[in-house]
Amino acid sequence: MSGPFEYPPPAFYFTVSFGPTSEIDDTSFKEVSGISAEVETEEVAEGGENRFVYKLPKRMKHPHLVVKRGTTNGSSKLVTWCKTVLEGGLEKGIATRQIQVTLMNESAEPVRVWSFDNAYPVKWEMDAFESTKNDVAIESIEFAYGNAKREM
Repeated sequence: MSGPFEYPPPAFYFTVSFGPTSEIDDTSFKEVSGISAEVETEEVAEGGENRFVYKLPKRMKHPHLVVKRGTTNGSSKLVTWCKTVLEGGLEKGIATRQIQVTLMNESAEPVRVWSFDNAYPVKWEMDAFESTKNDVAIESIEFAYGNAKREM
């Protein structure tokens, strides 16, 4: 084995941070999804040549970043930010933040880091309530962002 971690690293030990300061400190999540990038392509057929089609790159596509956790109380700074954006009516500018997702090893050292610039919430959703289950009430928050990059 070489390097700072075993391959592959486990996916259950991760952190999520919002912005350069720890202003939003209620950042314990059970799941993070949407870390993905894709190049959108355009098909162009060459005139007079019917054997193949060129696939030309157009732009990068990123899905929304989604975090899930047990629902929290209304005094949460993350909930306050989400409510301000989602219920604000767009009369004021949207306050964006950098979101950073860090995958950690067993020694609490980062092994992968992804940064999402100019992120803001675009959807907040509660999972279904079911009277036949004894589950925690889970909320999902989706974020749009301007740019994503893998730091390490």
